[in-house]
Amino acid sequence: MAVVAALVAGCGGGARQDKDEASGSFNVDVVNATFPLKQHLARQAEMVIEVKNTDTKTIPDIAVTVQPGFTTQDQRSDLADTNRPVWIIDDGPVGGGTATNDTWALGALKAGETKKFVWKVTPVQAGQREVRFRVAAGLNGKARAQAADGNAAEGSFTVNVSPKPSQATVDPDTGKVVRNDSSTAGGG
Repeated sequence: MAVVAALVAGCGGGARQDKDEASGSFNVDVVNATFPLKQHLARQAEMVIEVKNTDTKTIPDIAVTVQPGFTTQDQRSDLADTNRPVWIIDDGPVGGGTATNDTWALGALKAGETKKFVWKVTPVQAGQREVRFRVAAGLNGKARAQAADGNAAEGSFTVNVSPKPSQATVDPDTGKVVRNDSSTAGGG
């Protein structure tokens, strides 16, 4: 009988997940945000967002949400899942996975410290896309990150993914892949 009671207790009736999250606003600065604005199908790109805690208090759990994520919505009604990848995530921020879609968290961030979020992604759909990101101070909404001006700590990239694959050859002397994208650098 004790086993049944333990199982029932573990099925939702417990304490709220945000019970221990600090509440309030925390000042941050996005000190670096890069993502190549011209990309090619099937060529890996790196998105980096570096956040500094400019507050005097430790941020409970520094997080970044990428919106609309690395996917797009297909409007067909006959699909079980309408999310379609634009980029495949090869590697996300190390140790940053969360249960929240398109959100990565890297833990507490002390005053004055910086943490770097790095995604390695490969584009699989051509076209122009806007990728937005927003910084949070926790995963449950009680702790909020804000820029020095009091606005949300956020940003965006407008990325053009060329339908042409990257031009590459193998150097016969070294055996290494040599990329030459200069022919498409102007218009992708």
